[in-house]
Amino acid sequence: MSSVLSAAPSMARYWPSHSAQARRWISRNVQGRCLAIRREDQSVWERRAPLGPSHVRQLVKDGVSVIVQPSNRRAYPMQAYQNAGAKIKEDISEAPVVIGVKQIPIDQLLPNKTYCFFSHTIKAQEANMPLLDAILEKNIRLLDYEKMCDERGQRVVAFGKYAGVAGMINILHGLGLRLLALGHHTPFMHIGPAHNYRNTEMARQAIRDSGYEISLGMMPKSIGPLTFVFTGTGNVSQGAQEIFQELPCEYVSLQALRKVSEHGAMNKLYVCEVSRRDHLVRKDGGKYDAVEYEEHPERYISVFAHKIAPYASVIVNGIYWAVNSPKLLTIPDAKYLLRPVYTPWLPTSLGSPSLPHRMLAICDISADPGGSIEFMSECTTIDTPFCLYDADQNKDTNSFKGPGVLVCSIDNMPTQLPREATDFFGSLLLPHMYDILQSDINKPFEDHSFTHAVHGAIITSGGELTPSFKYIDDLRARNSASSKAAFDIASKSKNVLVLGAGYVSAPLVEYLARDPNIGILLASGLQDEADAIAQKHSNVNSVLLDVVERPDLLSDLVKQADVVVSLLPYALHPEIAKECINQKTNMVTASYLSPAMKELHDDAVAAGITIVNEVGLDPGIDHLLALECFDEVLQGGGKVDSFVSFCGGLPAPEFSDNPLRYKFSWSPRGVLLNTLSGARYLENGKVIDVPEGGALLDTTEDYSFLPGLALEGFPNRDSTIYGNLYGISEAKTILRGTLRFRGFSSVVKGLQKLGLIDPKEHPMLHPRGPDITWRQLICNLLGQLDSNIFPDNLRTLIIERIGDETQLAALEALGLLQDDSVVKLGTPLDTLSHFLDKKLSIKAGERDMIVLRHEIGITWPDGNKELRGINLVCYGDANGYSAMAKTVGYPAAVATKMVLDGEIQGGGMVLPFTREIFKPMTTRLRKEGITATEKSTFLS
Repeated sequence: MSSVLSAAPSMARYWPSHSAQARRWISRNVQGRCLAIRREDQSVWERRAPLGPSHVRQLVKDGVSVIVQPSNRRAYPMQAYQNAGAKIKEDISEAPVVIGVKQIPIDQLLPNKTYCFFSHTIKAQEANMPLLDAILEKNIRLLDYEKMCDERGQRVVAFGKYAGVAGMINILHGLGLRLLALGHHTPFMHIGPAHNYRNTEMARQAIRDSGYEISLGMMPKSIGPLTFVFTGTGNVSQGAQEIFQELPCEYVSLQALRKVSEHGAMNKLYVCEVSRRDHLVRKDGGKYDAVEYEEHPERYISVFAHKIAPYASVIVNGIYWAVNSPKLLTIPDAKYLLRPVYTPWLPTSLGSPSLPHRMLAICDISADPGGSIEFMSECTTIDTPFCLYDADQNKDTNSFKGPGVLVCSIDNMPTQLPREATDFFGSLLLPHMYDILQSDINKPFEDHSFTHAVHGAIITSGGELTPSFKYIDDLRARNSASSKAAFDIASKSKNVLVLGAGYVSAPLVEYLARDPNIGILLASGLQDEADAIAQKHSNVNSVLLDVVERPDLLSDLVKQADVVVSLLPYALHPEIAKECINQKTNMVTASYLSPAMKELHDDAVAAGITIVNEVGLDPGIDHLLALECFDEVLQGGGKVDSFVSFCGGLPAPEFSDNPLRYKFSWSPRGVLLNTLSGARYLENGKVIDVPEGGALLDTTEDYSFLPGLALEGFPNRDSTIYGNLYGISEAKTILRGTLRFRGFSSVVKGLQKLGLIDPKEHPMLHPRGPDITWRQLICNLLGQLDSNIFPDNLRTLIIERIGDETQLAALEALGLLQDDSVVKLGTPLDTLSHFLDKKLSIKAGERDMIVLRHEIGITWPDGNKELRGINLVCYGDANGYSAMAKTVGYPAAVATKMVLDGEIQGGGMVLPFTREIFKPMTTRLRKEGITATEKSTFLS
């Protein structure tokens, strides 16, 4: 027989009594071969071995010389291996084949050997790439047990069953502690961690005892029915279910899961096994096709989080996750599932009011960081087996008390049951060892006639990846490209392109730069501004970019980024969004979701990207504070009767000493143009329309919610749309408006009447026309051809036009009746904006302030009515960030970080209107000092 191709299957079939044919082949090909079993040093808990003493005894009987490296940590003592015929030796260099369980320290790899172990390199795992490089450099032929599969693709060698066994024991132990921390003693308290038991039978007995108590009705009724969902149908899931079946349980269909989670019995537990076809669907809405999924997993999404997880108390995850496969639970899914929906006001059929949410625990036996359970970015350990993960991405490994779901994600669970795991694994591996022992490092890989299982598991040979694993180079290249920071920033795992280096960008960049793993490229048409910000941070670079003039450079930069933050004028956002869609790059803006951006929604969805809008101040923080209040009202069973909101960026009172009572912390053009806009709002159930062209300021009213400030306000845009957007369609009054210091509207109305805020071209203001003065421009706007008119007569004409001496005094104070030269910019609006930007900008040493006011009328279930006032007042730092910069920059930065971290993944155009977004944003903004105060008045 020239190969083991037929002999190995024969041995596997007749194991342990070899067929006569197999014995003859062994006599010719295996006798005299040498095998080494190395000690495990990857973890202090690792007590397994790839083969047990009984397996070694069989190999020795078949003429194989077996060397066992000494270890007092191994579950089977060295004497047991010695009694089986092995040699106990520190030096294993004479063995051409070395086997182990876990990864081997690089400095202990022996060159020119065949090694077999779980290398954790097949997904180009970054942490193990140095190990792979060393294996290639040392001409090692590496066989990875994880890839030993039969012709159907089923794994033939694995610890999976005992991973499931240990994982199930652990999560039952953890569940008892978690429920106790929530105030409930349960029979689960009598179950210990898996490694506390000498063998599984001892653990099974403890679980049976707990099950007996459950069957007697000793579970607290306050926690409601418990449902366990097992994902996968392989060895891992089956091992876990074997243990679980020691408890009184009833298997239910997926269709019945919700019903039993609400109305099930308390003297048993409910089980539902979920396979791929239960939660995977094509992105185009088609049904699951097993063959297609294996070839194109990227075509599928998982509906597990919305169809199954909401009705699961405990999830036991035993599925194998591959790169590009859909995730079982994403970070946004966790935010949805971990929201506190259980309150005393909700029907008990939705769950117990004494539990924070239905999902109590997850046992992630797959233990693939960032894989099927996306928010578990790192494994837990046997030393620290559990962590509490909450909806705000906090992980607490020190307590079982607090918000969140308890997660056990140990990556070496089988070692908690080391003897049984070793016996189980070794019995699977032993038939294939005869094939593996034929490996000759001096003979090319292609010249070997390995069986299918062994051939397909060899990752490296002859100093290079074998053909089936060449893809690892591609994965590494992609990973390297995605972590390459733009323009010579040191290699970072995530890159952000910030467009615009104005007022807002400094706090945004500073917030993101706190994370050393984020590389930031600040692009601006003003190099000096960008350089000034970039030089303050080691992980920030700057580049000169005019997005209109250099679309090619914009495209290159967008391609390198994970997220693009546009702080440019809102009119440029659609073009930037189109480029982000082309490059499949996420985007964040602080601006309103404009009609032009809405039109790109479907394209963004098709590209699989997220574009977050309205995460500044107004819009932005105003949304967050309002929605936080509405959420509380909804959870309490109340309803919102009215919502009135005003927000304004103002100079601090001590710097409001000018006729407008205003200074510009951003473009005056937008501020002035908005005063010509129309508005629509709801008042006492009636829709009020304010026409465009200047009528807006006629609706201005004085406000005294902050008695120390003289404030006025006028409506802003269309407020009626927020009934549906905010989920308060029952409200009879909905008004969103703009705040200014008292006197602003009067002066601006005078400017409007003079024609100084006209956005149309004016021949006198053509940039290449003759020079003019402000006095000449005013005379022209009044229809006076002679600008030398007597000053008193000019004043009289102005009063006749605008009708107010106070407004006249404001014009004079602003210098608009002087003979100073005009910088002509085509339109009166642009010309005046340029003038005011220079004259009324916030100077060094001055500070601004933000005032935001929500007034919300609420009716509670008992009939009581509440009028709640929410005030946010924020001052700028005289020599630091302005209030406007902080309250726009920090929210945009928080949203950007959430996109980077996968907390926001909604496809297409996204607004911060869901609890999974606004709740963590408000929490994180409070840490930045952006905090509102509340005061309520109750009317019976």
